[in-house]
Amino acid sequence: MATTVRLVSLLLMNLVIYMSSTAQCSITKHADPNPAEFVKSSCRATRYPVLCVHSLLAYAGVIHRSDRQLAMTALSVSISRTRSSALFLKKMSKARSMKGREWRAVQDCVETIGDSVERLKQSVRELGRTGLGEDFAWHMSNVQTWVSAALTDDNTCLDGFAGSAMNGNVKSDITERVIHVAQVTSNALALVNRFASTHATHSP
Repeated sequence: MATTVRLVSLLLMNLVIYMSSTAQCSITKHADPNPAEFVKSSCRATRYPVLCVHSLLAYAGVIHRSDRQLAMTALSVSISRTRSSALFLKKMSKARSMKGREWRAVQDCVETIGDSVERLKQSVRELGRTGLGEDFAWHMSNVQTWVSAALTDDNTCLDGFAGSAMNGNVKSDITERVIHVAQVTSNALALVNRFASTHATHSP
């Protein structure tokens, strides 16, 4: 009888330990999501969440669970996509078939998208200077200004192709690329704003 009681007690003790361990693991998993889940949840704050996840999920291991690294990576992706579009526009601008308004619109886009690349590069440099000290808000304001200006450049390029007086293929090829760039940059700005608002309270 005593042996049976001890056996039951041992089984109950093991059960309690197992349940406690399982509960703790569940709590830890919920409170400390893996990097991929961090990217997905963070992207909900953007205007184009599906594109955000698609653009950034491959960098989850680098981002880990850092809001700052997430914003930095989003800006780096935006630079890469914008630079690619700038090269495409330069190639398009040399096409001999374009004339008049179409040619001028492409030339304007070469300039504005080139400016967008430079503004995004400046924003990355500025973000790299941020700590959580007294200059945090000032640096973040500069980052937000640069990224907003880059987004304005993208939209300015698109405005040049408004209306129906353009060649269909040229217009569709360029606008498709620039719209994509604008959406990626919009997402980057949202993640920059998220980082700024989340950590602003840490500044003295």
